[in-house]
Amino acid sequence: VQLQASGGGLVQAGGSLRLSCVASGSTDMIKGFGWYRQAPGNRRELVAALGRDGSTNYIDAVKGRFYVSRDNAKDTVYLQMNNLKPEDTAVYLCNAVGPADTLIAAWGQGTLVTVSS
Repeated sequence: VQLQASGGGLVQAGGSLRLSCVASGSTDMIKGFGWYRQAPGNRRELVAALGRDGSTNYIDAVKGRFYVSRDNAKDTVYLQMNNLKPEDTAVYLCNAVGPADTLIAAWGQGTLVTVSS
């Protein structure tokens, strides 16, 4: 499975962005998706998760502001980010969970989101 994230950019605090993650390859193996972020000097953290059944989970810092969704016809997962804050600045990456509940895609470069105050 290969994943390509896009949609990042520079936005002012309070603004919105929608990130896309396009999957290719053996997409039938995918059980779920995760959106991660890594800010300079910080560890990569899981921000939002989407299960095959449509269930979602978010870290507290983004609850009520970020929403993850999936378009199966396009093999694409989205992360809608609203009311962005400077602390949301990071490289955002996506990955997929496979049958063994492990991540099955190589980490890509992600897409940079910069939120100015």
